[in-house]
Amino acid sequence: MRDFRKYDIWTDSMELVDAIYTFVEAFPNSEKYGLSSQITRSAVSIPSNIAEGASRNSEKDFARFLEIGLGSAFELETQLIIAERRKYISESHLEESIMKLTSLQKRIYALRRKIIN
Repeated sequence: MRDFRKYDIWTDSMELVDAIYTFVEAFPNSEKYGLSSQITRSAVSIPSNIAEGASRNSEKDFARFLEIGLGSAFELETQLIIAERRKYISESHLEESIMKLTSLQKRIYALRRKIIN
């Protein structure tokens, strides 16, 4: 069993969750059960899957959960683009968020590749 708290990707994804919750609060109430909920669920899924994967005994399982977390990161990116198109977030906020997400996606992918090779 690995200590998921020691992974930078987990720490960084937790910081991303905090940021997401903060700016989703400004979304219209009509999005409470729509896009706001989807965005927060996708964001929370990233560190959750890293943690769950780290708890598994096999490298194969850990890699599978990293892949799920990576998928959630790409879902989140798409949802943030939708939020910007709906004018819920600014273009500059979107660019900053995507820059952080892209870095996180690359690092999750790299760890997954390292584990399966």
